[in-house]
Amino acid sequence: MQVTNQKRMAAQLLTKQEGKEVGLNRVWIHPAYIDQVATAVQKEEIREMIEEGIIRSKPVKGTSRVRARMAANQKLKGRRKGQGSRSGTKNARGPKKQMWMKKIRSQRRVLREMRDSGAMSASKYRYYYRKAKGGSYRSVSHMKTYLVADGINFEGGEK
Repeated sequence: MQVTNQKRMAAQLLTKQEGKEVGLNRVWIHPAYIDQVATAVQKEEIREMIEEGIIRSKPVKGTSRVRARMAANQKLKGRRKGQGSRSGTKNARGPKKQMWMKKIRSQRRVLREMRDSGAMSASKYRYYYRKAKGGSYRSVSHMKTYLVADGINFEGGEK
C-alpha cells in the first residue's frame, strides 16, 4: 500500500491544526487501517481520519541531555580532563595571575594569623612576607617547612 500522498496531505492538515511544522516522518497511521487510508483521496477524508484518531502526529523528538549530564558529573569528580580532552593553553585553562593570587593570598593569610597570634614578631613577619612576595614558596605547606626550619612554631611564640 502506498500512502505517500495521504501522508503529505495529513502533514499539511496537522501542521495547520498544531500550529507548528509536521513533517512526513512525524505522521503516524494506525497499522490496522492502512488499507482504508490508502483509498482516501481527498483532504476531507484525511481530515475525518485525523478526527477519528486513525492518523496522528508523533511527538517532536528532542536531544537528550542524559549523556551531557553524566559527562559533566564525571568532570566534577576530576575525570575526563586528560591531555586528549584539553583545548586551550595551560594559561587559558587556569590563568597564571589567578593561580598566583590564590597562592599569595593564602600565604599572606597564614603569615598574618601567625603575627596576630604572637607566633612571630613583626620583623620576622615582614621578612617572610617579602620572601612570599618574591615567589620563594610554592605553597602554604612549603612556606611552613621553612618557618619550622627557622624555629617558628605555630602554637604561639618563637623558639
